[in-house]
Amino acid sequence: MKTNQKSQKPYAVYVVEGEGDKAYWTKVGAAWPHEDGKRFNIKLSCVPVDGRLVIREPKADQEAGR
Repeated sequence: MKTNQKSQKPYAVYVVEGEGDKAYWTKVGAAWPHEDGKRFNIKLSCVPVDGRLVIREPKADQEAGR
């Protein structure tokens, strides 16, 4: 089970409460894809008790080191 943790920026993990324009997003961790691209290792800084977890790709400006 190898990951690309050191070679690429992590995906952001958020807990999202609410819907649409009234949704509240809180970053709660990071995720690194495995080499096969089918699984993730996820590290949470807290455990949400409500809402849903969303994993988003790193932004292009983060990859450029901005």
